Amino acid sequence: MAKEFDDQLMDKLVSLCKRRGFVFPSSEIYGGFNGFWDYGPYGSRMKRAIENLWWHEMVETRDNVEGLDSTVIAHPMIWKASGHIDQFSDLMTDCKKCKSRYRVDQMADPTTCPNCGSKELTEPREFNLMMKTFVGPVFDDEHVAYLRAETCQPIFVDFHSVRVATRQKLPFGIAQIGKAFRNEINPRNFTFRSREFTQMEMEFFCDGEQGMEWFEYWKEQRIKYYRDKLGFEESFMRIYEHEKLAHYAKAAIDIEVKFPFGWGELEGVHHRGTWDLSQHSKFSGQDLQYIDHDNKTKVMPTVIETSVGLDRTMLALLAHAYDEEKAATQKADMEEDVRVVLHLPAVVAPIQVAVLPQSKKLKENAYNLYKDIDRFFRCEYDETGSIGKRYRRQDEIGTPFCITFDFDSLNDNAVTVRDRDTMQQERVNITQLRRYIEDKIF
Repeated sequence: MAKEFDDQLMDKLVSLCKRRGFVFPSSEIYGGFNGFWDYGPYGSRMKRAIENLWWHEMVETRDNVEGLDSTVIAHPMIWKASGHIDQFSDLMTDCKKCKSRYRVDQMADPTTCPNCGSKELTEPREFNLMMKTFVGPVFDDEHVAYLRAETCQPIFVDFHSVRVATRQKLPFGIAQIGKAFRNEINPRNFTFRSREFTQMEMEFFCDGEQGMEWFEYWKEQRIKYYRDKLGFEESFMRIYEHEKLAHYAKAAIDIEVKFPFGWGELEGVHHRGTWDLSQHSKFSGQDLQYIDHDNKTKVMPTVIETSVGLDRTMLALLAHAYDEEKAATQKADMEEDVRVVLHLPAVVAPIQVAVLPQSKKLKENAYNLYKDIDRFFRCEYDETGSIGKRYRRQDEIGTPFCITFDFDSLNDNAVTVRDRDTMQQERVNITQLRRYIEDKIF
């Protein structure tokens, strides 16, 4: 059954993220900076957990994928070769009456201002999305550079260096996680469309004859990742197959998920043909063909790309996990008790285990326990407020397990483990605690 969102879910997520330290508006004390977001203590932990999960799945568990960490600013000719300088643009229009600015493709009616209803709009004009900067002491055209608009282009440029250093043969991939920048005309939907964001991309190089086979392989692998690792049901995802393709592409699909504002792209899997390496060979003057010494052949590798936004992944996880559970009240005049909880997969939850002393008289024992298990899990120690309020705080940040050290623990060397999703409590001996939690998480 498809997960249903209420109309206020996005507002609730934004509020929770601010209140609990997941995501803040950038430069907030100066009024914010549209299209930029800061990740707070819990958000940065969760973000790093998602990165680690993706990296483990795409690189560490595979012999045929290598890692890369390239610079944000690179030679500007890279973006000339890729077509970004000449073609990476959107059509925009301004309302002459209220001065609002829009991307034409995002307007329901391109002849009417969505804000004030005016028909007085400027003629659509192209707006390049590359963020420009300067390298060197002089701010002129000769020193122009760009913040990278995507993380894949440096992978293509470093193809030979990586191949030689790792002695890889076709087929093999190169993956990286990093910041990308796009000067969006109209950032919107919280972190879904921002001007600064993090991408997780993998470019898989193969012989052209195997291109479609590898495209289908990576398509299935990525769908499986969302289902098995992140717990997304089939009803929460859908596949959009591109009918209109870039001139160099052979196939392309988007993995879309259900966000609070509707369906949106989470990841793309693309058969890019030989376009990328051919372009960089042409513009750099360097031959990027692959020489197969065993078969004495020389080919320009075909590229299969998987590209996912980390910020969008986190937003999808939060939307999928958010729940409000209403508890029955005992008195008619009491307000309805609502438990806000994030049912996050334990592998990406910012805090996996919270240790709570039943009383501050037990805080030394509880804190020592916390330090013991903090070596193995993402943990937090909390002694502030009643035990009920502490449970609710942990529910809101998605902590799967709360461990309570009580007065009985001093005698039986056991603690009470509370499960976030079932709210069931189980008594576990401290000597068995690590294994118990590992079995639950992994």
